[in-house]
Amino acid sequence: MFTGIVQGIARIAELKDKTGLRTYQLDFPEGFCKDLEIGASVAVDGVCLTVTALHGDNAAEFDVMQQSLAITTLGEYAKDGRVNVERAAKDGAEIGGHPLSGHVDFKAHIAQIRELENNYVIRIAVPPEWLRYIFAKGYIAINGASLTIAEVNRQEGWFEVWLIPETLRMTVFAEKKTGASLNIEIERTTQVVVDTVRSMLAETLGPLMPALESLLAQQGKDLGQILQSQVPPPK
Repeated sequence: MFTGIVQGIARIAELKDKTGLRTYQLDFPEGFCKDLEIGASVAVDGVCLTVTALHGDNAAEFDVMQQSLAITTLGEYAKDGRVNVERAAKDGAEIGGHPLSGHVDFKAHIAQIRELENNYVIRIAVPPEWLRYIFAKGYIAINGASLTIAEVNRQEGWFEVWLIPETLRMTVFAEKKTGASLNIEIERTTQVVVDTVRSMLAETLGPLMPALESLLAQQGKDLGQILQSQVPPPK
């Protein structure tokens, strides 16, 4: 498990393609690898990877399967690229963000960036099937960073997050441009509640469910907005 609090930025020192996988060697910030062992878990831009080799005090290797390369942004990276990193949380660790599994749900892309005084606003375009799990004031993990959703537009298919200077300093977000891909992990409690309520409604309404969704669409709404009232606020 991870906390969603990025602990540093690592550099991709080397990539090697092998049959069925790609090996990454990452150079980490000073002190990041203290007591790190082969078999340990590290979140790399939000993707949980296993240490397969250690190189000195500040470098380690990770093997990434083809499936992970296809469904995350890791397949797009090149040598000298920079990534957010976080070591697995220890028992009793403070959860500064929200619990993350390191299992990316989908890739999204940056639709717009607005730079304001002391704030950096990223608008992220989302595939329609995932919008049902995204609510204003809720949590979401973007490239391994736990962030609070500021605004959601379901009709246009996007949400926004606002980043403070400290977040920009500790992560790679300031280096991203419009169109860049991002790894997204939705908040699991939200997913469970939304899926449960949708299942109950579908079971209760049966064939009337499509009619309800059509009626809501005519009014500029969707079922997700109704479900939002059923989702507990983040703690």
